[in-house]
Amino acid sequence: MPRDGTKLALFIDGTNTHPAARALGFDIDYKRLLTEFRSRGTLVRAFYYTVVIEDQESSPVRPLLDWLDYNGFTVVTKPAKEFDDGEGRRRFKRSMGIELVVDAMDLARQLDEIVLFSGDGDFRALVQALKCQGVRVTVVSTMASQPPMIADELRRQADVFIDLTELQLKIRREEPGRTSRSPSAELIGHSH
Repeated sequence: MPRDGTKLALFIDGTNTHPAARALGFDIDYKRLLTEFRSRGTLVRAFYYTVVIEDQESSPVRPLLDWLDYNGFTVVTKPAKEFDDGEGRRRFKRSMGIELVVDAMDLARQLDEIVLFSGDGDFRALVQALKCQGVRVTVVSTMASQPPMIADELRRQADVFIDLTELQLKIRREEPGRTSRSPSAELIGHSH
């Protein structure tokens, strides 16, 4: 369904999208994802946001981030904020929300459509603000997992909601043993 002339951008909340795909039993092939959305219009920019744990000597997310950076994505990272959960356990705050919101608002006037890969209900206000600027907003997450990975208020605010199950055959990473076209999102499994 090519939409000639439509200028669009992808905003991928990695800390939300990776677990959603995993809950559905697949890993995203980001090269295939780019191909899919390039077929839907002129892809102006593709952002990927994630938090990295700095004291990990060899971060499992690094190969994926390097691949994304060299293959057309704007990769935005920040170190996870560490805190004690009050019971002596080390926890990490893993939100990239403000960075994603600022980038989306900055780019909005150059776009016809924004595709937001996240189920985080905190983005409802962003979707509302973008729509007020005349930008069509598609949200990609899933309701098929238990529990659903999409906040109901975000799904309802979007112009269009696409369940990851609808994209799965087009963007899933090939099964092990076959040639993979891009690094596996599986690499980031323990970083979230």
